[in-house]
Amino acid sequence: MVNLKRSIVLAAVLLGAVLWLGPPAIARSPFDGAWSVSIVTDVGECDRGYRYALRILNGRIYYDDPSFDISGQVNARGQVRVVVRRGQQQAVGTGRLSANYGQGSWSGSSPTARCSGHWEADRRG
Repeated sequence: MVNLKRSIVLAAVLLGAVLWLGPPAIARSPFDGAWSVSIVTDVGECDRGYRYALRILNGRIYYDDPSFDISGQVNARGQVRVVVRRGQQQAVGTGRLSANYGQGSWSGSSPTARCSGHWEADRRG
């Protein structure tokens, strides 16, 4: 149950990342680089919070764990949308990034649980 909740939260956060309003970035984006994302559960039975190291490259969001299927983009205005899947678990996050900070919301579900919350991100390095 804890792994399920953790997966839902990660999915939500990675999503927790942002609102997709444009085509994928083709060239380097101003948001490229390393980001530290804090995901907090506000509603539901998921674990209270996690922190993840994410990477943005050419506007695409990456997480270095192949057990998660992550699809996420940041458009030129900093709006982000990310979807994270692992088995029957899924989370979606939306929000906005500025040059060094970001925030947004996420929601996730599995066959046995639903959770939602907010996320905050800080640029690293």
